[in-house]
Amino acid sequence: MTLDKRSLPGFAALFSMPLAWVILLLIVPYGIMISVSFWTRQFPLFYPDFQFGNYLQLFSDPQYTTVILRTLKIAALVTAGALFLGYPLAYFLVFTVRAGSLRNLLYMSVIVPLWVSYLLRAYTWKIILGTDGALNSLLVSLGIVDAPLDIFLYNQSAMVITLVYIFVPFMVMPLYTVLDNIPKRLIEASEDLGVGPFMTFWKVVLPLSLGGVIAGSTMTFCLAFGDFVAPVLVGGPDGTMVANLLQSQFGAALNWPLGSALATLILILVLILLQISSRLDRTGRINMN
Repeated sequence: MTLDKRSLPGFAALFSMPLAWVILLLIVPYGIMISVSFWTRQFPLFYPDFQFGNYLQLFSDPQYTTVILRTLKIAALVTAGALFLGYPLAYFLVFTVRAGSLRNLLYMSVIVPLWVSYLLRAYTWKIILGTDGALNSLLVSLGIVDAPLDIFLYNQSAMVITLVYIFVPFMVMPLYTVLDNIPKRLIEASEDLGVGPFMTFWKVVLPLSLGGVIAGSTMTFCLAFGDFVAPVLVGGPDGTMVANLLQSQFGAALNWPLGSALATLILILVLILLQISSRLDRTGRINMN
């Protein structure tokens, strides 16, 4: 296909608007954030500078390293929990539910919670896990405990449960798409060769669905890593995550240079994760070919 020279200005105008939008609302803010991370703070103001004191503080102060490591751990646990729940669900919808209308209905039941307010979904688990919540009421009514327990709320376990519930649709969607695109003739050929269901899954379905696993895990991890609502609602004293530190630095602490350095560090970590997931995906595609 060849382009007429007279049409080139039209194509340039067509793509210039999205490019300008990306530059204005993505590249420029990132540039401002990175530049501010090198500034110096002299309370209550901060001044342009070029020094690495803010980054050194992030790595030398145990407060920040502890929160970053805690955030990585919670995000990894949420990703593992979402994968543990999401993969069997997606597999069930694709390979077990035969009726297309029922499959679509069940799939939509997974997606519908995304239409509900994020804050409402998170607050629901605070009600369920609270002292007067549904879980404690059930235990008391069954006679398992004599009085409501306070161990279900305001800890990291409550955060993981809440975030898994919130982000599991982001794991199911790519898994469902990938599993649904696996040629059924490959599974039928495996069964014709006398291979059992488990080995068919291990040798055929799982390798072909790794792209969905990587995509879903990447989305879930990044979303959980940047969450700041669940720590406030169900986290408790030891549930502070890196997004809460960002909020405090740009808000109450009024330390924009340190907050920008922390945001830049988060950006670097996310870019590294995306690069790793991209390489894993390419490696998996090469091995399958």
